[in-house]
Amino acid sequence: MRQAEFDGEGSRIRWTETPGAEPARVYVHGLGSASAAYHAHIAARPELAGRRSLFVDLPGHGISDRPAGFGYSLEEHAAALAAALDAAGVGGAELIAHSMGGAVALVLAHRRPDLVSRLVLTEANLDAFPPPTAGSSGIASYEEDDFVDGGYARVLEKVGPLWASTMRHADPRALHRSAVGLRRGSQPMMRAILEELTVDRVYLQGELSGELDGRRTLEAAGVRVVTVPGAGHNVMFDNPDVFAAAVAGRM
Repeated sequence: MRQAEFDGEGSRIRWTETPGAEPARVYVHGLGSASAAYHAHIAARPELAGRRSLFVDLPGHGISDRPAGFGYSLEEHAAALAAALDAAGVGGAELIAHSMGGAVALVLAHRRPDLVSRLVLTEANLDAFPPPTAGSSGIASYEEDDFVDGGYARVLEKVGPLWASTMRHADPRALHRSAVGLRRGSQPMMRAILEELTVDRVYLQGELSGELDGRRTLEAAGVRVVTVPGAGHNVMFDNPDVFAAAVAGRM
């Protein structure tokens, strides 16, 4: 396990990694998740062997620290991720990022283009104010103290065993602030960043999640949008073959 300070007050962002060739692949999880739990089985596949792989847990999640004074906005998460990559000596990495992690990766690519050479985004949040059915919307609908004092437990009961298995390791206050930050979005907005970037960009959309809004505009901007058969939001679990092929650059 490795770690780096991210807030100037001694709090640490942590990650595990496997050795291999550069450029590194950096796996970034979604809201209430953890990177190794969602991506280690993908990085271990034969078609992805031999590359350095980092599994980073964002602040407030997994094995990383959860300072009470941290804001957990997309920009602050991106700065923490940059601190991890700088400490790891990573540059020009391929970021494989899911859901909220995709939004963080986009902000990072905009602010620190030296750190990112390629993006593989899985159902990344591209716009502010996601639909009411989104998990972040349910969490952000609470006031912060109300979420910490009871809403967190109610959400854990509703989200199902898969998401709950990692969400229970996230700090409730950090989870709420992250959801609020996700609803707020970034400046410029994540979708605009994705359209304007010049690095290789792949966007995976689960077939069961429906058509991606603004798909034609993204494709016109050079983004390869792949609809993954039989998959919902968690493409890496629902269709690991297609997910791994996309990470390997075979799509």
